[in-house]
Amino acid sequence: MTPTRSSSAALQSQRASNVVVRAAAAPAAPPAPAATSTDAPLMLRALRGEKVERPPVWMMRQAGRYQKVYQDLCKKHPTFRERSERVDLAVEISLQPWHAFKPDGVILFSDILTPLPGMNIPFDMAPGPIIMEPIRTMAQVEKVTKLDSEAACPFVGESLRQLRSYIGNQAAVLGFVGAPFTLATYIVEGGSSKNFAHIKKMAFSSPEVLHALLDKLADNVADYVRYQADAGAQVVQIFDSWASELQPQDFDVFSGPYIKKVIDSVRKTHPDLPIILYISGSGGLLERMAACQPDIISLDQSVDFTDGVKRCGTNFAFQGNMDPGVLFGSKDFIEKRVMDTIKAARSAGVRHVMNLGHGVLPGTPEDHVGHYFHVARTAHERM
Repeated sequence: MTPTRSSSAALQSQRASNVVVRAAAAPAAPPAPAATSTDAPLMLRALRGEKVERPPVWMMRQAGRYQKVYQDLCKKHPTFRERSERVDLAVEISLQPWHAFKPDGVILFSDILTPLPGMNIPFDMAPGPIIMEPIRTMAQVEKVTKLDSEAACPFVGESLRQLRSYIGNQAAVLGFVGAPFTLATYIVEGGSSKNFAHIKKMAFSSPEVLHALLDKLADNVADYVRYQADAGAQVVQIFDSWASELQPQDFDVFSGPYIKKVIDSVRKTHPDLPIILYISGSGGLLERMAACQPDIISLDQSVDFTDGVKRCGTNFAFQGNMDPGVLFGSKDFIEKRVMDTIKAARSAGVRHVMNLGHGVLPGTPEDHVGHYFHVARTAHERM
């Protein structure tokens, strides 16, 4: 992905000017370049600050378990890793919501743990994530290797290339990665956790071990973002799913600095790649998310949209933040809540990507998902 010299210079200039004012105001991400490109996907044009008639729309977890076509595919291909690591299946699943709903963003069907084997950290799904050898000592951290994405995850690159070729400019292709702290929770806990006791024990009794792991993960995640961008991802979302398990003062030590390290590293080579930051349950962390300097802050449903903008600043683009549970309501209710979100973003005067505050829930009626997309696509007719 080769940025144009003019847009890159403008973006870097805006970011540089924001650094000067951060001490006196809320941390501010730069507005995207004003240059127009009418053939670009709607999402990219909206994020650049170009005038668009409506906000772009997609959904987290839009490819997957709520769709019957996906459920039928799972009967033939029952393991998640096969579905996400076979190029033909990953592409087919990624395109299922595109065929059904025509979202403005098509996100790769994959998992945040996918690159771990390339770091010498094997894992499996049974059905949830299992890390065969949880890392809890410095000796184990030292065995974590530098990621060679093409060698470890060639199916990711090829899937993204095929998606870009198929979609063209009709929608933006999105990649995604796990933030260092969230990846570390799985690696240290040995899988999912209800109380995160092992990683908190490491953080508060052996912080040097956790910092060593997080530092390696940050370097590898940055390289993985670059790999996805070079393969065709036009936007990349960072998921720090479990950062809200940290007290804010500990986020400042174990999560925020490593998110920022990833973002700063990627911007050195891909200054025009829009980066979204999403943290589930982020109500207590919004100002800290802003300090990480992503391009887009994805608000979850625990945050009032207007309050979120006030706390982060209007120079960011925002994504979200309708409660996914709304999709179980009536179509009239869905319409109201979609429009409430879009109107809140318009009133705040910010660039906006319509999305949910979390992933779409299993069992969500597909026709209600379709209505969500229809309302968002025709929002300009309802204002």
